[in-house]
Amino acid sequence: MYLDIHAHFAEEGYEFPHTWEQIRAADVQCVVLAGDNVRHSRMHRDFAQEYAGAYFTAGVHPSCAGEDVSPLEALCAHEKCVAVGEVGLDYHYPTPEREVQRAAFIQQIELAHRVGLPLQIHSRDAAQDTLAILKEAGALLRRGFLLHCYSYGRELLEDFLALGAYFSFGGVTCFSNARRVVESAAACPKERILSETDSPYLSPFRGQKNTPANIPVIVKRLAEVRGEDEEALKAQIANNAGRLFPKLKLD
Repeated sequence: MYLDIHAHFAEEGYEFPHTWEQIRAADVQCVVLAGDNVRHSRMHRDFAQEYAGAYFTAGVHPSCAGEDVSPLEALCAHEKCVAVGEVGLDYHYPTPEREVQRAAFIQQIELAHRVGLPLQIHSRDAAQDTLAILKEAGALLRRGFLLHCYSYGRELLEDFLALGAYFSFGGVTCFSNARRVVESAAACPKERILSETDSPYLSPFRGQKNTPANIPVIVKRLAEVRGEDEEALKAQIANNAGRLFPKLKLD
């Protein structure tokens, strides 16, 4: 089976159930829908309740830092909520202010610890502050965490690995100019690698809307750059996902 460990459906213009039928026809048996604010986390919960193989995370993205996160705790108790996320830091744009982002990140790390869930982390142009916060919060990370769409290069892999990180890679690995991402995907330990699309963004086919149905293309590319058998990599990714996100039912 193929797994998409990080995608977005809420208010993204997909046509259901048709899109879901296409995803399942591509042998993508599990899709984790990432929350970027409370509203979308709730919408993903509702979707996961309706569709077998769909799960969700509950979180406030750094671009929404400052939003009240208190409703997330109830969402985390849902049987199909597998993580707190996506949370983290994004310094690509000047707002929200960095202090506001850092406070929201720490608050949701504490939430994940309190409810016993792993984290899905978004980190863009903020490697050192992300590392510093995770190091400071080390005792709260016992459930593990995922760095989704990892882009910092292989030189920082060991620093994040030392803190217990998993890494997911998506359509960017198919881009001809994505040397750093490809090098990281090749160097990532096999027991820490996962596959994602970040749909509707970052399609392996430039200019097209992404969908979890593209996961087979991404996994094939990952197997190529790693010099591994594709079927073996599929099985390894499923094993890794079940270890990091024990609420997934991957029968």
